[in-house]
Amino acid sequence: MAAPTTSAPTSDSMATFEPKQKGIALPKPPVFATVEEERLHRKQQLAGAFRIFGRFGFGEGIAGHITVRDPGDPDMFWVNPFGMSFRHIRVSDLILVDHSGVVRYGNKPVNRAGFVIHSAVHEARPDVVAACHAHSVYGKAWSSLGRVLDPITQDACALYENHVVVTEGAGAVVVDEEAGRLLAKGLGDKRAAIHQNHGIFTVGDTVAEAAWWFVQMERNAQAQLLAEAAGTPKLVDPENARFTREQTGSPYAGWFSFQPLWDEIVRTDPDLFD
Repeated sequence: MAAPTTSAPTSDSMATFEPKQKGIALPKPPVFATVEEERLHRKQQLAGAFRIFGRFGFGEGIAGHITVRDPGDPDMFWVNPFGMSFRHIRVSDLILVDHSGVVRYGNKPVNRAGFVIHSAVHEARPDVVAACHAHSVYGKAWSSLGRVLDPITQDACALYENHVVVTEGAGAVVVDEEAGRLLAKGLGDKRAAIHQNHGIFTVGDTVAEAAWWFVQMERNAQAQLLAEAAGTPKLVDPENARFTREQTGSPYAGWFSFQPLWDEIVRTDPDLFD
């Protein structure tokens, strides 16, 4: 496979991270000469993100899914097979599903709940390349409160005013198309949703970005639950919260923040590329 070329993110999206020292540059998301190269890259990132979710304990039996659009046919997306551990997923295990729920590539079944939610979001949001959902412990716990996360830390500010609570279908297994559309409508143009009594849902321009927002939402839920158990957290004021979001909440920031996790999983789990 030919080495990918790169294109620089917009300057405002990386201003916080750009080194000032001459001759030193940030890594940049790859772009590809062919659809086949981009497809392989997206599938590799998807398999790696599942391995990371598994390592963090986000798996819960058969629940949870990450999807990524196929670059050649954006009306189809790659997803994990139904009932397979996040920690074992390889590139060769991924299946390709269309918006009708038909498996177009692969011989394993798809989780209907995953298909319904993700297909609705991908259809409603052409800008979304990847989407994540898992039944992680702190996300589930926080979702029962029906509240957005507060800006109690610098990290929590990254998605300040860029995530919502969706109450439609709270607690019910999302298996019908209308329920999926309601969740997609509730998400709107945000990067993340807390589906009440269900858990966290995140989207992004890349698998890396969507996965990072999920990791961050889960950890911020954990931090706020701990803080509120100890007392009443002091909030970052709105002006500073918005300023921090502009520095750390861009698509590039999400992609870049994921890179250390990617580097770790590539080194420890090379079989994910099989």
